[in-house]
Amino acid sequence: MSICYHCGKGAVFGHSHTHHRGVAGGRWKKRAPKTRRLFRPNIQKVTIVENGMQKKVKLCAKCLKRIKKDIREGVRPFLRLVQQEQKLEVRSKKVDKDIGSKTKLSNFLPQ
Repeated sequence: MSICYHCGKGAVFGHSHTHHRGVAGGRWKKRAPKTRRLFRPNIQKVTIVENGMQKKVKLCAKCLKRIKKDIREGVRPFLRLVQQEQKLEVRSKKVDKDIGSKTKLSNFLPQ
């Protein structure tokens, strides 16, 4: 059974109800059946960085969404994803390259 690495969310048992209201008199034979079912969380496999080491873990979609939102807003997330760090490195290299080309002295000299 899969469990979220951060929040511990796992599968939960419950009842499946049919959309049939049964009989007005409440007779047992004609009531809507309730069967047991399993509610599973949306678990995703991701790679995180923990203590400088890469580690593969399972996170629920809610925790993943929270991490990505924190990164977007500039807040320090509770876990560091490897994929997000690689994207940030590529983005920072692009920005450095663009800034480097704009700040050359030859760009400012009249021709």
